Parts: sequence; structure tokens; C-alpha cells
Amino acid sequence: MNTLRILIVDDEALARQRMRTLLQDCKTLMPQCNLQITGEAANATEALEQLRRAPADLALLDIHMPGADGLKLAQALREMAQAPAIVFVTAHASHALQAFDLEAVDYLTKPVRVARLHTALQKVERLVGVGSASNALQAPHLNSDLLIQERGRMLRVPVAQVLYFKAELKYVTVRTATASYLLDGSLGELEAKYASQFLRVHRNALVAKCAVRELTKQAAAADAEADSWSLRLDGVDELLLVSRRQVAAVRELIAT
Repeated sequence: MNTLRILIVDDEALARQRMRTLLQDCKTLMPQCNLQITGEAANATEALEQLRRAPADLALLDIHMPGADGLKLAQALREMAQAPAIVFVTAHASHALQAFDLEAVDYLTKPVRVARLHTALQKVERLVGVGSASNALQAPHLNSDLLIQERGRMLRVPVAQVLYFKAELKYVTVRTATASYLLDGSLGELEAKYASQFLRVHRNALVAKCAVRELTKQAAAADAEADSWSLRLDGVDELLLVSRRQVAAVRELIAT
């Protein structure tokens, strides 16, 4: 049985208690996974201290808290050697874009329902499971398919046909040479599943390594601070932005 260690972070005691109750309800829906609450925190400082004492696989973060808010805490968590997956739990839907920029696995709005929390936990379980040594040989490979649901239909898209994944608000655009689809998920989850086939080139984009063809530098405009970089893929005309810290990785990929 897999164990999913969870830290609850919310400045309201009643909200933390309700989350404990919801997680208890989710245990009956996920008998294959041991949901283990490692602790609670009322603010960012307490959360970081809790994680130093007891690492967690998942942090359930409120956003509006005294001191450093949940978004700033998420940024700090990303720098940790054993960074937990992040699911935001908040009464405000206005921060969703920032949350997914921080590679949150999911974004739940209060009042949270059991079914919605269950869905988020399943996403985290898949992400953590793929990343663990015990499940490494079971990780999805190039011949697997994505299950796409759109406009009342369900279809399979072979991962081998995907040129890039791009985060767009609460969805991910899946681009092939002939079509685009919307997938309910996160780049972080996709990156963990398909790390051997896709490269992170920007905070909002993963590209198929086999499709990378050209890295181009654009001189900085008069009002810009630095030059920018873009990437061209086989099969699509559009250029994708490359973050400066990923330029070296793209160069190395093209050179091999």
C-alpha cells in the first residue's frame, strides 16, 4: 500500500478540522493508499518548521494567511530538496493562474467537497507514485495514450504524437501536428510521467525532445532588460518561449 503524507496549512482552526474530516472520508474512497496527516500549520513559518521535522508528500495550502501567504509559501517549498506536491485550498478563485504558474497539482475552492478532494488526491498519488523508486518501472512510456474528454466525446491521443504541453489557465493544451486538445491536469504531473520524452523549456511548457529543431535568440527591445530565446519544433509553425535557465538544456539536447 502506498502512503501519502499530508500537511494541512490554514490559519483557521475550523478549516483545518474540516479538512481532517474530509481526508478521513477520502480514506474509504482510496483503500489502496494510506492517507497520513503528518501535521497542521496556521502560517508559513509553522509549515516550514513542520516539514523540517516531518517531510510530507503533499501540502494542502490556504492562500490568504497572516504573514507570508500561501503563494509565497509555495515558492519557498519549491526550493526544498524534498519538495511536497502542492494543492491550494482557498475561498478565492482569483489566484488560479498564479497557482498553476507555481506548478500546483490542483486548485480547490472552499467549501471543498469530498469528491473534489478525492480527485485532487488521486492526481497527487499518481504524481508521487511515478516519482518513487518502487514504481519507476511502471512509469508511462512513449507508447501510452492520453485520455481526452471534450465536447461530449472521449478519445485517446498517443503520447508519441504530442509535440508539446502548454499550461493555459486551469487546463493544459496538448498539441500534435494536426490538432490541439485541452487536458485537465498539471504540467508537473505530466513532467513526472513523461520525463524521458519531454523537456521543460519554460514554466508553462513541456516539449517533445524528438521534435526540437532550432533554438533562436531574439535581441532585446529597447525597453527590455535582456535577450529572449525561442524554440522551433517539427510539425508546428509557432515558436515557444524558452526561459533563460533552460537554454543550456535545450542546447545540449540539440547537440546530441
